[in-house]
Amino acid sequence: MGTVKTAGELAAKAASDSSVYDALEVGHALTADVFSNLVECANTHNQIFQEDEYCIGMILAKDPLLPNLMRRKFFAFLYLPKPRPSQSIFLYRKKSDSFKRLWTLPDGITMPILSEMGYVARKYRDMYRWTQYFYHGWQRDPISGDFINTTPTHFFEQIRKEHGISMLSESEYLNANREKLIKAGCKESDSLFSESFDFSKIAPKQVADSLIS
Repeated sequence: MGTVKTAGELAAKAASDSSVYDALEVGHALTADVFSNLVECANTHNQIFQEDEYCIGMILAKDPLLPNLMRRKFFAFLYLPKPRPSQSIFLYRKKSDSFKRLWTLPDGITMPILSEMGYVARKYRDMYRWTQYFYHGWQRDPISGDFINTTPTHFFEQIRKEHGISMLSESEYLNANREKLIKAGCKESDSLFSESFDFSKIAPKQVADSLIS
């Protein structure tokens, strides 16, 4: 019976692999068992949330110690979470026990490249459209030089219109339920949740295309 290799040993072996893999095949492999994880997340949060509908999300993230290892993290919110790179969001309905994908965004390098493409293959058109929602309204501040989003609600407005839903965004949900949350013991502050993703980090034209020399 052979010895079981550690994650570090497997990562080192993967790093030394010089084989060329098709990116689409890798993507399918990563999402092959996503549904079972969505079901597990829903079963857990059905015991927590009383609402009939809520969002279940998945983030693809690299391991801080093993850079060539990709991890999937699942979470659930009662509102539309802020869009960010490498993220997929699904609407879950308890009564029908069903999932509807609301959006999927690629990684931070691909997003600005995809947003500026004049033509994309049919299989990428949904992701292209959601990326366009994300970047709508970005302008460079004439004083600081930073990119700012002049229409931050555009993304959620388009998502709601596209899917025929009325679910609130995070800020809208917190404002609508502020008194209830305070009575429940939540401290009122600028943000009741972890620090949001800084969109300026992946603003258009700020990320170089590593695939083009």
